[in-house]
Amino acid sequence: MSRVAYVNGRYLSLACAGVSILDRAFVFGDGVYEVCLVRDGALIDEQRHLARLRTSLAALRIAAPIGEAALMRILREVVRRNRVNDGLVYLQVSRGVARRDHGFPPPGVRPSLVVTAKSLDPRLGEANAERGVAVVTMADERWAHPHIKSLQLLPNVLAKQAAREAGAFEAWFVDRHGFVTEGASTNAWIVAANGVLATRQADHAILRGVARSTLVDVAAASLLRLEERPFTLEEAYNAREAFLSSATTIATPVVTIDGRPIGDGRPGPITLSLRRKFDLMAARS
Repeated sequence: MSRVAYVNGRYLSLACAGVSILDRAFVFGDGVYEVCLVRDGALIDEQRHLARLRTSLAALRIAAPIGEAALMRILREVVRRNRVNDGLVYLQVSRGVARRDHGFPPPGVRPSLVVTAKSLDPRLGEANAERGVAVVTMADERWAHPHIKSLQLLPNVLAKQAAREAGAFEAWFVDRHGFVTEGASTNAWIVAANGVLATRQADHAILRGVARSTLVDVAAASLLRLEERPFTLEEAYNAREAFLSSATTIATPVVTIDGRPIGDGRPGPITLSLRRKFDLMAARS
């Protein structure tokens, strides 16, 4: 079956879908995106993704391309047409097509909307959770607004590639003060040596991950002590457990950081418990 994309009002085969070379997403990376997990045909935490989309669009002063009710229908239709039972749906909004000029285009230029979906084998994520993954660290040299889910992802791309070349699953950024911020495409968590769950507060240094927000709720419901604060790389090295989170990884144990084993070098019980309970707390629609 050929995959189907929604592009500015039309459902097209992926082979035929395209946008103008003057679209500001292509020319300037001038746009935002969201990725929503699909489980058993349902969209996971859709309302939180839509809320973050509103925040990102407002921060970049991009108008919503369509109303949210219409967008929700399109997301489901793209999932349906691609027969995705387990996978993800991706949406991207740019400032639109206009003559190349760094300043915003004149009023009347409509934002562009692209939606795609693809299937993912959930067994791969479960296998990663069972054995744990490796992380490497690198200096955080991204722009000053990583809390906006913008298309400006070149530092993240380079970090992810460096992780792969090092045989690791993910890269964690470390700021100039020695604090871990987040991963190239995930949020970073530890269970500190004192047993307290810690993840950086959702300030302008990190993206407020949707899975992160749900896991905060899971931790509260589980009566776990959680501190939303920066933690140092040294603290991460000496943690009892570490894990990463995102819409597609949920809570995946980290068993080594820069080649150093975390805890006993195996997935920890708190991480695995949070992962199991995520499904009960996450909203399905």
